[in-house]
Amino acid sequence: MSILRKRRVRKEAHELLRHATHVRNMREDILEPTQAEELKSKQGALFAAVKSGSASETESATEVLSEALQRIAPAGKGGGLRENFEIIVVAVAVAMGLRAYFIQPFKIPTGSMQPTLFGIHSVEQKSPELLDRFPLKLAKFAVTGEWYSERRAKATGTLGFPTASPTDPSIRIYTIAGKRHKIPIDSVDVVSRGRYELKFRSGDSVKKGDLLWSGVVTRGDHVFVNKVIWNFRKPRRGEIMVFNTTDIAELPQGTHYIKRMCGLPGEQVAIHPPHLVINQNVMDAPEPIARIARRDPGYDGYKLQGKLTSPTLEWPLREGEYFAMGDNSSNSRDSRYWGPVPVRNLVGPAAVVYWPLSKRWGLAD
Repeated sequence: MSILRKRRVRKEAHELLRHATHVRNMREDILEPTQAEELKSKQGALFAAVKSGSASETESATEVLSEALQRIAPAGKGGGLRENFEIIVVAVAVAMGLRAYFIQPFKIPTGSMQPTLFGIHSVEQKSPELLDRFPLKLAKFAVTGEWYSERRAKATGTLGFPTASPTDPSIRIYTIAGKRHKIPIDSVDVVSRGRYELKFRSGDSVKKGDLLWSGVVTRGDHVFVNKVIWNFRKPRRGEIMVFNTTDIAELPQGTHYIKRMCGLPGEQVAIHPPHLVINQNVMDAPEPIARIARRDPGYDGYKLQGKLTSPTLEWPLREGEYFAMGDNSSNSRDSRYWGPVPVRNLVGPAAVVYWPLSKRWGLAD
């Protein structure tokens, strides 16, 4: 027997062994005990033949197992499709189980945690570059989450004043002749903050097809949340906490927020800019809290906002209450405004930034 044929015989044997294992795993509950035992026996014989290295014995055992599979579990029409469907169903079930009990993906919608984690943000770009052209832009998006986009007027008329989107905090909505235009929020901030303004101002006349904005929109960081660890230990100060908003006044209901855990049950929380103060002690640890107070590059310290408008004010936390604040303290609506997070609302700490690839990719802290 030639070397090529021996190789083909071994390959066919391995594929048949895999198929036999799949049949036994997926149909064990409907097979007769004698059928299941027959498959197991013939599968063992083929495995032994492959291990022996004898091509003739392997070929013979392959034929025997193949005949048994055809008789006990005939493929019929669409057999391959059915097998693939079964694999997909199992994979989906495993993924749903992991999401429900172990890990949960979460995307950062806003900039309240910058520069630790980025939400959806945009940067002006006058025209597409090489990597912004199809099909290279697909690869660029898959790696970096960046997508070049243009917003053009859908009608001729007067550019209206912007309104906030009820579903997406990263955009503002402008109306022209009754048609809505979604513009990235970064692009309509004031010039003094170093960001790009819209090419037209509210009240200007525009023609259909006029370019309102062009640039690169970057998707927010996507993280995995560890839903297990807080079942075995208490939450710790400095962890990035994900929680649901149910029954928290002044917050949209049925969604999730992500902030930094700053205050623990039974503590008194105050702010002496740029420091976080707990029980009248300035916090210089853990490191995530310290780097915000030090005003490391990108951080601006803890700010007096919301209901904490003076260093003399303190927020007392009762049992089972946690104080949440964004790392971007001057641009974060958090517990300073709407109060503490009940323990029943906690989901878990952010563990890993898994997409897109950036300097923030990896462990989340």
